[in-house]
Amino acid sequence: MGTTITGMGYYVPPKVLTNFDLEKIVDTSDEWITTRTGIKERRIANDENVTQMAYIASLEAIRSARIQPEDIEIILLATLTPELRFPSTACLLQAKLGATKSYAFDISAACSGFIYGLELADAYIRSGKAKNILLVGVEKLSEIVDWQDRSTCVLFGDGAGAVVLSEGEGEILSSKMLSDGSLWEILYAPKCGYISMRGKELFKMAVRSMEDACRYVLEASGVSVEEVSLMIPHQANIRIMDSLAEKLGIPKEKVYSNIHKYGNTSAASIPIALCEAHAEGKLKRGDLVMLTAMGGGLTWGAMLLKF
Repeated sequence: MGTTITGMGYYVPPKVLTNFDLEKIVDTSDEWITTRTGIKERRIANDENVTQMAYIASLEAIRSARIQPEDIEIILLATLTPELRFPSTACLLQAKLGATKSYAFDISAACSGFIYGLELADAYIRSGKAKNILLVGVEKLSEIVDWQDRSTCVLFGDGAGAVVLSEGEGEILSSKMLSDGSLWEILYAPKCGYISMRGKELFKMAVRSMEDACRYVLEASGVSVEEVSLMIPHQANIRIMDSLAEKLGIPKEKVYSNIHKYGNTSAASIPIALCEAHAEGKLKRGDLVMLTAMGGGLTWGAMLLKF
């Protein structure tokens, strides 16, 4: 038996912050943001906290998997904006869900957190340690953005995505996760401060590193790039996604993007995109799907799965 995504759900706050709204806050323009990032708007949480956003997304995933919270054995929650220093946001989510038979912990791998969690969940299921795992990516990045820094405040948004992973006919064919802590200063946030980013360095690293990881998993799986039905990259920057697709030889119509609506939601971006791609009919059972991400750490990786 393989590891199958049996349920999916997501949540984005109702408040929309457009590029035109940002023009009133910092020295920027809709044209500048759109051409350089592909972002037109992003969602900003007001009253919603991280746990609440994760809870709404998780309930949708659990319902679509047709299980009950007490059927979940492990909760993995990827975030770089936890509710508290401790306990973990995963534990707060467990209590809110009433998932009394599970144990829960957070994953801190920034934008790569969701695919790190997928690999971990796959190992648990394949080893027989668990049959149903809830994996959540959730961020409230608006709390750690300097709204006077036009180079970063235009990029980020809030939201949550969740999947239930169970024994089934789907399969994670291959994965490759990597990190390089010596490069941490390219993208980081201090304990009580704002996001700091060296954009040009990060751009080059992201394209090269994700390309290498994607090529590795294709070769390891014995799958050609033409056989990939859909690539869902971390939604960081449309130029990064376009450049990556070009280098891999994947046509644009096979690259899913919703960055124009949500901006960069870090660990939440891939699960939100998975949900929307499936709802739009762009992701179907049996499809070969490539996931790839890069984030602070630096962390990065890629995964090829049969949906």
